[in-house]
Amino acid sequence: MSLNDILVPASGPSVGLEHDPVAGEQLQQAIAPPNWPLHFACFVTGTDTEIGKTLISSALLHALVQTGVRACGMKPVAAGAVQRGGVWHNDDADLLAAAGNVAMLSSLTTPYMLQEAAAPHIAADLEDIIIESVPILAAYTEIAAASDAVVIEGVGGFRVPFSDGFDSADLAQQLGLPVVMVVGLRLGCINHALLTCEAVKARGLVLAGWVANEIDPEMRFADENIEALLLNIPAPLLGRVPRMAQPSAAAAAQHLNFSSLPNWPANRI
Repeated sequence: MSLNDILVPASGPSVGLEHDPVAGEQLQQAIAPPNWPLHFACFVTGTDTEIGKTLISSALLHALVQTGVRACGMKPVAAGAVQRGGVWHNDDADLLAAAGNVAMLSSLTTPYMLQEAAAPHIAADLEDIIIESVPILAAYTEIAAASDAVVIEGVGGFRVPFSDGFDSADLAQQLGLPVVMVVGLRLGCINHALLTCEAVKARGLVLAGWVANEIDPEMRFADENIEALLLNIPAPLLGRVPRMAQPSAAAAAQHLNFSSLPNWPANRI
């Protein structure tokens, strides 16, 4: 199942989003009314879990809001939720909601809010839930219709499984959006980053940029690692975010430049 299956009737022509990332731009035109500017949208992935995807995704949303567009974040699958006031909350999903300026139902921004803080397929199995692409793709089309920009944050690394035969990479491929990769600077990050690059390319997706996020205060030779990554990652470095005592979307955005990303709204002014 791809976005094309939702937007185009079965008897109609097939754009082939799952095989052609360029069709993502056609998707944005399909979502927006005539004469509207193209939507900005991207999929944020990481070299591992706990490497700052939410911080960078929130910084992206903050920067988008600063350009004057309507921006909304989406965490399609979130594992680890608590109930407050009768409503289930996930910290990452809440941070994305706070960074954007378009209010949407959490059932849309996070179609799969799982209670257990574990790998998604494990958390889903505990609740007897099967994570499927259809609710996620349908939610994305609705969010995109109500927004000028959408930032979708993946879960864990690029190949984290959701269910049998369906993982995060499959979802990214079906969305067909440009990918932003967050590299957590720690020992082993070069290998993790290059393997992620290969996986993104293997899905026919565009790696639009990457961010170096300093997560290990004890890491040695961080500069040398970044130099090696610059030589080997076929995408622009969007910035280097230092380790912060009190990280925030606004603070992280100060260290990042997203203007090279496809269809960045500030470039259309």
